[in-house]
Amino acid sequence: MSDPTAEADASYAEQLRANREEKDAFFADHPQSPIHPDHRDAFDGLAYFTPDPRYRVDATVTVHDDPEPVEMETTASNPVRYLRIVTFAFTLDGDSYALAGYRQADETGAIFVPFRDKTTGQQTYHHGRYMELEPDEPLDDGDEVVVDFNLAYNPFCAYSETFSCPLPPEENWLETVIPAGEQTPDLE
Repeated sequence: MSDPTAEADASYAEQLRANREEKDAFFADHPQSPIHPDHRDAFDGLAYFTPDPRYRVDATVTVHDDPEPVEMETTASNPVRYLRIVTFAFTLDGDSYALAGYRQADETGAIFVPFRDKTTGQQTYHHGRYMELEPDEPLDDGDEVVVDFNLAYNPFCAYSETFSCPLPPEENWLETVIPAGEQTPDLE
């Protein structure tokens, strides 16, 4: 008899691998790739942690009806203003955490979730990583959503200094190790 959980995990890992292959192809060949054209011939894909379903966590939503502005420093030292529109509360390895989600004032669609964790500067990009959550419908207080750290990615500034990227604010610095998503870029 087959194990439905193991089958779902295998299917998820295969889907994630396919998404990663697509991203690697974009970085290798696309004109808008952040990889410098002189380095694309040697580029053989991004470094990723092994897909791990433990880092797909159920989070409880708190919506901020009157979003508070947050100034985020950037890699180019020119701050950008975002609105803290939502907080995601979740449990990981028995401990409780929260991440804020942001949008710029004129944005709709994806919720921007920049973060740092104990892998930052070690196994992952030294300025932190990003996630984007795209809910199918507007979020309400108490809604449950999946926050999938396997989808955590490096900002374009990890590959080229020509990009300016927001730095995760301190409220999104997690005091735990999250070995999921993209690892430190190896562009040598």
